[in-house]
Amino acid sequence: MRLVIGLPLLLLMVVFALSNRAAVTLGLWPTDFSLEVPLSLAILAAMAIAFLMGGFLVWFSVLAQRSRARRAEQAVRLLEAEVQSLKARLPPLPPA
Repeated sequence: MRLVIGLPLLLLMVVFALSNRAAVTLGLWPTDFSLEVPLSLAILAAMAIAFLMGGFLVWFSVLAQRSRARRAEQAVRLLEAEVQSLKARLPPLPPA
């Protein structure tokens, strides 16, 4: 399944990189630092950075949910243990 999705995307990125070979100059505004790279590399790098930042954002938001789920599971275990102990303290039911 991953190949069905990944292979066409990889092929699309290769075609994109081969068709956009013009050089562009990337500069960092407050400094005089500049770098000349192919346009395709600049765009693909920006896309990769945005993808990773989005992944980290989702990962950090899921961390809070995981911790809430862990606390809820612990509470459920404690309540189940209490139910079992209360059931054990009940007198046996008389036969019907």
